[in-house]
Amino acid sequence: MAKKKQDGEKRRRADPGVVGLRAEVIEQPITDTLEINFMPYAMSVIVSRAIPEIDGFKPSHRKLLYTMYKMGLLTGGRTKSANIVGQTMRLNPHGDAAIYETMVRLSKGYEALLAPFVDSKGNFGKVYSRDMAYAASRYTEAKLAAICGELFRDIDRDTVDFTDNYDGTMREPTLLPTSFPNILVSANTGIAVSMASNICGFNLAETCRTAIELLKNPKHDITSTLLAPDFPTGGELIYNADEIASIYETGRGGFKVRSKWRWIKSENIIEITEIPYSTTSEAIIDKVTELVRSGRVREISDMRDETDLSGLKLTIDVKRGTEPDKLMARLFRMTPLMDSFSCNFNILVAGMPRVMGVREILTEWTAWRTECVKRRVYHEMERKRERLHLLRGLGKILLDIDRAIAIIRGTEEESEVVPNLMIGFGIDETQAEYVAEIKLRNINREYILKRTQETAQLEKEIEDLRDILDSPKRVREIITGELKDVIKKYGAERRTDIVYDDAAAVPDEEDAAPDYPVNLFLSREGYFKKITPLSLRMGGEQKYKESDGPFLAMESRNRGELLVFTDKQQVYKTRVGDFEDTKASALGTFLPSFLNMDEGESVAYALDPGDYTGSIIIFFENGKAARVELSAYATKTNRKKLTGAYSDRSPAVAFVAAGDDIELAVYSSDDRAVVFSAALIAPKAARATHGVSVMTLKKNQKLVRAVPVGDTPITDVRRYRVRSLPAAGAALREGDREERQLSLELE
Repeated sequence: MAKKKQDGEKRRRADPGVVGLRAEVIEQPITDTLEINFMPYAMSVIVSRAIPEIDGFKPSHRKLLYTMYKMGLLTGGRTKSANIVGQTMRLNPHGDAAIYETMVRLSKGYEALLAPFVDSKGNFGKVYSRDMAYAASRYTEAKLAAICGELFRDIDRDTVDFTDNYDGTMREPTLLPTSFPNILVSANTGIAVSMASNICGFNLAETCRTAIELLKNPKHDITSTLLAPDFPTGGELIYNADEIASIYETGRGGFKVRSKWRWIKSENIIEITEIPYSTTSEAIIDKVTELVRSGRVREISDMRDETDLSGLKLTIDVKRGTEPDKLMARLFRMTPLMDSFSCNFNILVAGMPRVMGVREILTEWTAWRTECVKRRVYHEMERKRERLHLLRGLGKILLDIDRAIAIIRGTEEESEVVPNLMIGFGIDETQAEYVAEIKLRNINREYILKRTQETAQLEKEIEDLRDILDSPKRVREIITGELKDVIKKYGAERRTDIVYDDAAAVPDEEDAAPDYPVNLFLSREGYFKKITPLSLRMGGEQKYKESDGPFLAMESRNRGELLVFTDKQQVYKTRVGDFEDTKASALGTFLPSFLNMDEGESVAYALDPGDYTGSIIIFFENGKAARVELSAYATKTNRKKLTGAYSDRSPAVAFVAAGDDIELAVYSSDDRAVVFSAALIAPKAARATHGVSVMTLKKNQKLVRAVPVGDTPITDVRRYRVRSLPAAGAALREGDREERQLSLELE
């Protein structure tokens, strides 16, 4: 037995696959893991894949277009897309499917860009359709669009740097020397690691005019020439001056785009001809169908997609007696017929991602384009200098052609011809090589005189080019001239109309929404559910994310309003009917996204204000409480957000909607409590009131919680009740403390 046990131990040591062997674990600090493993991967995705650079292209776009340029597809005829995809793999070895998808998005047929770069033939799908798939690459054909001439202008004249491809067999440009700000003209979306980019498109002519004006005056008002974003799918942009100004200044923000429609009274139908860039026709039809089936929209009898070769068309059959304006107003609120576009102008500049506003982007583009023009001018000047140098050597030969012939004829070895010419005429090796290569038929005075007559002209041209390099004004004039040429050749009218927000205000449609009782639930992390009483009775337990849990529950009606308070002293107003009926098993709607809250903002409280006759009590860390009348949050206009919803002197820790007949329990961080009647706090009409002191706090202590006393485990209320404020409170007894979850430490 002892021998068998020893043999087993030997086998376990010799064979690491034997069950029971303890593997060696190498510990590594998390900081080292991030630096060694995570950061190189993240930077590779950010720099080499997902984020566009100042020329407006990602590497995949640039590799495809440059391959097509080298294939002669800028001036030649179309070729099969499969041929282009195969050639592109010499630069982009990520598979033919990814390359072809890139080509599809850049194509004229797909209609994703205001200025498409691929002149396509065949079925390339549509950006506004989820189900209209593009044909295989063996069936379609493509070549470069004419505007690509502006991308590759002077690319062979040292305007940009080149680098080796992945296997070192050929060279490719690091950027394309675009002669217009393509970074703003072409819409671009990318998701990297821990960051993303979402750039909306702008009209080509407007963008170029803005760049021209900024070259003249760096303080130019951008909004006077760059009116608003423009999309290839058209639609109507709801213009809000503050939102657009914020996007132009910071590169972040959002705006809404709605569909274009027309009412054909004779057929009792509504035709939708243009939709927002960020949605699809199938998504719109699915949502409208859902609303009709749930009974929330009763005026529609049918909806169908009648898109054909003439373009997009969605047709809605409406019932008799329906007012089309009111119906479309409701559909704009409840469906993707009106959708939001969130901007995040994240761009790679010198290999580093930066979020920039429009002015800063155009300034960076101008600086980069200035460098391209200077490099082109310097390259041209160097070529002319080389030519001038050769002609000056030829000019010396003019003095004695017969002597040059005699030197050549008298030289016995070919290798000595150039040195002898150098000695005989005092010229350098380059000049002597040029003279030696002249054909016999050209050794005559007429030929040499014609060549040397170029000398004076070249000297003037070189001097002019040197002046351009030394004159920022002349460089700006060159860039301006090129931008004007682009406007003249490729400028087009806006596709997206601008509708000012006051004219686009949606009428109050409260009476149009069906009215029925609902139960509202809000989780700690901001997930909101609207559940009908029937569904609530039939459903099971409420579902939450693993780290989430219940926060608020209230009863309301579908026509009711909802006030959502945030931790940034703001309140958002919305309608209960704007949310879909859901079930307890669903996670619900994430309110920060639904309400377009500011970055980093989270939900603190929510309530149904009813007729705005009550009040809300807001408790702060400093021991104060402010009771604000709900009428302070009522507005005559259809505003969606109110700033300065409550005081910012101290962080808010609790919100309680209460009348005078309720008692409240307030807790401090040192386990003391005070119970008092809400009537002791007088209501104020001003939202920014600092409140009154309700609890006297010791040094380094703070108010941490406030709830109706009925929601607490306190049994002896008289111990903590006070008749006047502020009060220090009484120490909590063991039985009156809140239940706390025990945690076990595993050894």
